[in-house]
Amino acid sequence: MLLPWKSGWSHVSLADPSRQADPSTQELSRLTAVQLRDALASGELSAREAAEHFVSAIEDRNQRLGAFVTVTADQALLDAKAADALHARLLREGRLEQLPLLHGLPTAFKDLTDVAGVPTTHGSAALEHKPAPEDGALAATLKAQGVISLGKTQVPEFGLTAYSENRVAPPSRNPHAPGRSSGGSSGGSAAAVAAGLVPFAPGTDGGGSIRIPAGACGLLGLKPGRGVVPSGTSAGDTAKLVVAGPLARNAADAALLMDGLVPRSQAPDGGFLANVGRAPDPMRIGVSLDSPWTGAYPFEIEQEALDALELGAKLLEQAGHSVGEADIRYDNRYPEAFTAAWTAGVGSARIAPQREPLLTPLTRTFRRRAQQRSALKVSEALGFLRQFEHDTIAQYAEWDLILMPTLAQTPRPIGWFTGGGHSGEPWPSEWAGDADEDYKRQCQYAPWSSMVNVCGQPAISIPVHRTATGLPMGIQLIGPAGSELKLLQLAGSLEPAIAPV
Repeated sequence: MLLPWKSGWSHVSLADPSRQADPSTQELSRLTAVQLRDALASGELSAREAAEHFVSAIEDRNQRLGAFVTVTADQALLDAKAADALHARLLREGRLEQLPLLHGLPTAFKDLTDVAGVPTTHGSAALEHKPAPEDGALAATLKAQGVISLGKTQVPEFGLTAYSENRVAPPSRNPHAPGRSSGGSSGGSAAAVAAGLVPFAPGTDGGGSIRIPAGACGLLGLKPGRGVVPSGTSAGDTAKLVVAGPLARNAADAALLMDGLVPRSQAPDGGFLANVGRAPDPMRIGVSLDSPWTGAYPFEIEQEALDALELGAKLLEQAGHSVGEADIRYDNRYPEAFTAAWTAGVGSARIAPQREPLLTPLTRTFRRRAQQRSALKVSEALGFLRQFEHDTIAQYAEWDLILMPTLAQTPRPIGWFTGGGHSGEPWPSEWAGDADEDYKRQCQYAPWSSMVNVCGQPAISIPVHRTATGLPMGIQLIGPAGSELKLLQLAGSLEPAIAPV
C-alpha cells in the first residue's frame, strides 16, 4: 500500500510539549490494523515510526480519557528498534515471508495481564504494585507474533465490574462521550482502540468484559468459545469463564488479531483473516430479550437499545438471514450460582489484612461473602452452572444464532454504578455507593453477557447504531461452539450497510 504522506514524513520529539499534531500522524491513526500490518511488512512504514506515532497520540489524549494506567514508551521504542532490525535482516536474506504475523503492530494489555518489567495493579490499591517478573501467557503469545506493547490499560478492581473505575488511577472514559464510562473490565483497552491510541487490542472476558466495552465504545468485540484461545484463562477462575479475544474497529482487524491468538491447529484453513471476507450462508437467527437475571434484578430496556436491535434485525434480514422470536427460558437459580463462581477468586486473593480497607466497597463485600461461603456451596454452584450450560445450549441449538442488544442501556455516566461522582482525580477513600446496588445496576445494564461465559460459547458485539446524542449502541450474536469465524464473517458482511460509529 502507498502511504500518501511518506515523502513528507518527519520525526517529532516525544518530549517536546509544544509540538503540534502532524497531518501525517492523523492519517496514520486512521489506518486499519490490516493496513498498518501491510505497511510494516513491506517496509514502507517502520516499527519505530508506528510506535512513535501511537505513543505521541497517547501523550496527547490519555490525560482526558484515562485509557492507560502505565505507558511504556521507552521499552516500546527499544522493541520497535529490534523489530526493524529483524525486518532489515530478513529482507537482506530474502526471507521476509518469515516475519512474525503481527510484526511491529502497536497494542496494549489490560492491567490484569502480566507484562515483564511492568507493574500489574489488577486495578487495586490494596496490592503492592511490583513489576511482573515475566510475561503472562497472553502477552507472551502476542509478543511472539510481533506486537509492540505500549503499556497497560485501565480496569476495574480485579476485573469484577462492568465499568473501569478504581482507586489506582482516573477512570477510563468513553471517547464518544467523556462524561460516560467506556465499560469494563476491558474498558481501558476499548477506549484506547476507539480513540485511535492503538489499532486493536486483546481483551479478556469472564462475564461480558470484551462485549460490554465494545458495545459502549462502538467497537467490534469477539468473545471466543471456551478453550479456543489457550492464553485467556486467569487464576481463580474455577468455573472456566474467562477467555481472551479481540477488540477492533472492524471484522478484518479482529480476524487478524484472532490469527495471532489462536494456534494454527485450531484456526480455520488459511486463518481467520483469509476467510473473513466471505459472507456466511443464510442462517436462522432467533431474537430473545429474556435474561437469567430477570427474576433477581428486573430491568427495563431503553429505547436506544431496542432501536439498535430493530436496526440489527433489519440489516440481518437484508443480508439474507431469517429473524424470528426465540423462546428461551432460564433457571431462576442462576444469579446466586453465577455470583458464587464469579467472586470465588477474589475471596482467595492474597491481600494483607492491613491493606483490605483499601479495597473498593464492592470488592470488600464480595470478598467477605466469598470467604464465608463453604467449599460445598461453591461446588454446588459449579454443578448447577454445568447443568445450566447443558440446558441453555440445548435451547439455543434450535437456532443458528441468538440475537439481542449488547446492552440494555446507553453507556452510563462516570460514577453512576457506585452512586458517586468523579472529577477525574483518583477516587476518595470512601465512596457514596452501596455494593449490592452497584452489582444490581451492573446486571441490569448488561443482562445478556455472563450466561454466554457459563455456556462457553462464542459471541460477538457489533456496533450498528448511534443515538441522537452520538452514543454508540450494538447488537450481540451468540453462536454455537466453533462459530467464531462465522460470527466475524457475519459482522464483516454487515459493515457496508452500517454508518460509521
